[in-house]
Amino acid sequence: MLKDELLKVKIAQKDLELLSKDDRNKILSNIAIALNENKESILKSNEIDIKNAKASGLSNAMIERLTLNEKRINDLIESTNSLITLPDYVGQLIERIKRPNGLIIDKIMVPFGVIAIIFESRPNVSVDIASLCLKTANACVLKGGKEAINTNKELVRIMKNAIKDIVNPDVIYLVESTDRETTNELITLKNYIDLLIPRGSKGLINYVVSNAKIPYIETGAGNCHLYVEKEADLNMALNIAVNAKYQRPSVCNAIENILVDEDIAPSFLPMLYNKFKELNIEMRGCEKTLKYIDVLKATDEDFYTEYNDYIVSIKVVDGIKEAIEHINIHSTKHSETIITNNISQANKFLSLVDSACVYHNASTRFTDGGCFGFGAEIGISTQKLHARGPMGLKEIMSYKYKIYGNGEVR
Repeated sequence: MLKDELLKVKIAQKDLELLSKDDRNKILSNIAIALNENKESILKSNEIDIKNAKASGLSNAMIERLTLNEKRINDLIESTNSLITLPDYVGQLIERIKRPNGLIIDKIMVPFGVIAIIFESRPNVSVDIASLCLKTANACVLKGGKEAINTNKELVRIMKNAIKDIVNPDVIYLVESTDRETTNELITLKNYIDLLIPRGSKGLINYVVSNAKIPYIETGAGNCHLYVEKEADLNMALNIAVNAKYQRPSVCNAIENILVDEDIAPSFLPMLYNKFKELNIEMRGCEKTLKYIDVLKATDEDFYTEYNDYIVSIKVVDGIKEAIEHINIHSTKHSETIITNNISQANKFLSLVDSACVYHNASTRFTDGGCFGFGAEIGISTQKLHARGPMGLKEIMSYKYKIYGNGEVR
């Protein structure tokens, strides 16, 4: 039964919490070494998942998201090793309060306990999550999608084997069942799981938000925007648009919408059209957009859509005020960027756009734990409590108060 397995995880987490900083870092080092030594078996498992995904008709963009290769495995090894060099927050003193009655109150950082992550086709998430959790003395429960089940099984097998001589390997648990009933049960087991993090499509996240009985952090859905303001460097804007849309369209920090100031639309839109047509990116535009380039007409629903594909919606706007209003209504509060040489307009955008990460003259693709210096990320929070944006080590810690007395009574 799932409850029996999760009880083992909960018990094992306390053993992890008792380990020293050096022991937890040794765990990470062992995982990195094991990943390097088992590249062949990882790639073979991934090949099976890719074959099954193609047979089931999964889109090319989603298959790209599922795919591991030697470079991506090396990136996982690097991110795991990078966590070793980062601070250890377990037991760190946040604040000390000395009361007039003699009590000394220490506020210290502690792990959440057991963190469950429900995610879809990206198997690298298994390693990122496990590494972050182990560094912070959290146990992890991984519930991946059926697309990556073989790869996830192999990655978890490798990690559990790598840590078994230091800590109870039950601190990493993969839910191997991929059916909806198991997910239904998992998200209600608040006596066994302390924090729930869904990572994936808008549908998955909405399902968890609507049905979970466990405290959760809403993450991932990325209806991200690029706004080309009238004082933008148009070549810079085009380069950033290509990077933010084309490099990896299936990830949550890729843009789905491009807003163009109407003063520069006659110049910029043909540039964008020619480049995106060359890259086979499908474009959908508002009525004003259709005056300048021959693209499909966008519906209102398009501007709310996270495509996860080589598709983008384009809207011509009457200045920054309309751009900000459009973004705040249509975005998922993930990542937005403005391209402009006008510092005043940039600052207005950065201040008034209500998203976790807001950029000036840079690609939204940098919204990532590794790019922010966190080593990896457990997710990108699009809510405001208790964390926002890429969540690293600090964001998966809680705190408690330790109170020291000498016979004081109230």
